[in-house]
Amino acid sequence: MIHVGIAEDNLFALKAIEDKLKSFEDLKIVFIAKNGEEAIAQAEKQSCIDLILMDIEMPVLNGIDATFVIKNKFPKLKIIVITVFDNDEYILNAINAGADSYILKETKAEKMYETIQDTLNGGAVMSPSVAVKALRQLKNPLNIEPKIVNVNSVLSERESEILEYLSSGMTNKFIADQLFISPFTVKRHIENIYQKLQARNRVDLLAKAKKNKLI
Repeated sequence: MIHVGIAEDNLFALKAIEDKLKSFEDLKIVFIAKNGEEAIAQAEKQSCIDLILMDIEMPVLNGIDATFVIKNKFPKLKIIVITVFDNDEYILNAINAGADSYILKETKAEKMYETIQDTLNGGAVMSPSVAVKALRQLKNPLNIEPKIVNVNSVLSERESEILEYLSSGMTNKFIADQLFISPFTVKRHIENIYQKLQARNRVDLLAKAKKNKLI
């Protein structure tokens, strides 16, 4: 039996995914998460999970950042990004975050099942339009180099501490517990770090932090 988790906040999209999977008797949906933080919590809670189908745009924590955290904590857990987006930025960020495969929500049931099987067997599957763009990025690496931020964007001591925790894949709640501050305060600090480094998501943030030798 293959134990699958789904991270999807859109009820219609969730129902569509469930309908596609229900005809395969060897698949069992063990959790449904409405955002990235819930997906991380479920990954930590349930040791039986084999694979997660991860949406990108979700509230609280997006799928790319959630993928980064989960893959850092559980590198053997497979993640398939399943989304309506096939633009270059999302593809690159998902790959850098550690996603094993990347398919579109329009993928037919049989192909989705095949993708799950191939991914569990060590393969990396991409929808055709996604594969074309991924190859284009590999051929033009200069176009995807992280931008160097302004040298005046200096982090405070607290922000530097939080950045170190983020680089280790820690959640906001874990960071709050370690620093004896509220999760809300952690979130505010992270927002400031994002702004100073001109980052769009956690993967982009850490890439720029490493580029600028902040971690």
